[in-house]
Amino acid sequence: MKPFAFSRADSLETAVEYRQAEPNSAFVAGGTTLLDLTKLDVMRPSRVIDINALPLEGIERLGDDRLRIGALVTNAELARHPAVREDYPLLARAILAGASTQVRNMATTAGNIMQRTRCPYFRDVAAACNKRQPGSGCDAIGGINRMHAVLGGSEACVAVHPSDMCVALAAIGTTLTLHGPQGEREIDFADFHRLPGTTPHLEHMLGDDELIVAITLDPPLRPLGTAYLKLRDRASYEFALASAGAMLSLDDGMIGEARLALGGVATRPWRCHEAEALLVGRRAEEAAFTQAADAALAEAQPLSHNAFKVVLARQAIVRALRDAREGHP
Repeated sequence: MKPFAFSRADSLETAVEYRQAEPNSAFVAGGTTLLDLTKLDVMRPSRVIDINALPLEGIERLGDDRLRIGALVTNAELARHPAVREDYPLLARAILAGASTQVRNMATTAGNIMQRTRCPYFRDVAAACNKRQPGSGCDAIGGINRMHAVLGGSEACVAVHPSDMCVALAAIGTTLTLHGPQGEREIDFADFHRLPGTTPHLEHMLGDDELIVAITLDPPLRPLGTAYLKLRDRASYEFALASAGAMLSLDDGMIGEARLALGGVATRPWRCHEAEALLVGRRAEEAAFTQAADAALAEAQPLSHNAFKVVLARQAIVRALRDAREGHP
């Protein structure tokens, strides 16, 4: 591990100033991704800036019924908050499906959004990886790619986005508040994570001298049925092979509104807009769920070792929609 300097920021302005003064620096809160990657020599910050003293730990209901969540709220705190459990159960379930209790106690809301892929080629500095070293190639495409993406990939990168929480945020609808030298700006969560294209090293729309200060969830659907289904090689402490987050608002068995997002199969949190459009106005039954699953995966491009993910994701969608229907009040 390369040695680095360490600073503590006591204000947003100080944090930004530290970052501007040393572009090869990195912010740290829980550190559950940064420290791992620094030890592996994948990330080599010259300075680490501790932001835990910043006042970014609140959760508050806004006047328009949205919920604003501070960037430093831990995953454990977020999953057990009464407003989240009552109005956004999909988010609570997704968080609890990820990692261990110890990690959830440390990991923060913004850190979860910013976490980087678990692709073994990205984490192995001896392997070719365009995300880690632009222009070096992608060993995953011709290698062991069982865990890799079938949606959103490119000839330069097929690494999967690892977050469970972000699947729920994509389905719910979320706005990120960013802070930088020019003050605050907002960006839709759907626009935050980039597709890899030819520049997989550019993973998000955060500026070099910006940090996430809050996320704001869209008003909750009511009445609401939700489900989060995570399929993986083992029952706990494992990343998804395929996951599906579903939200349904029903009226006498008819779908008034639908939200659907996937994890474990795409290069970013994957919102399934075409599938949602097919569900609205339909009766909540198996035929509609199956057609929605087919639409969600119509553009899937499996690799040599992961064609099973298309079948697995289709099953996850149908089961999640069925569970959301059954859980509807």
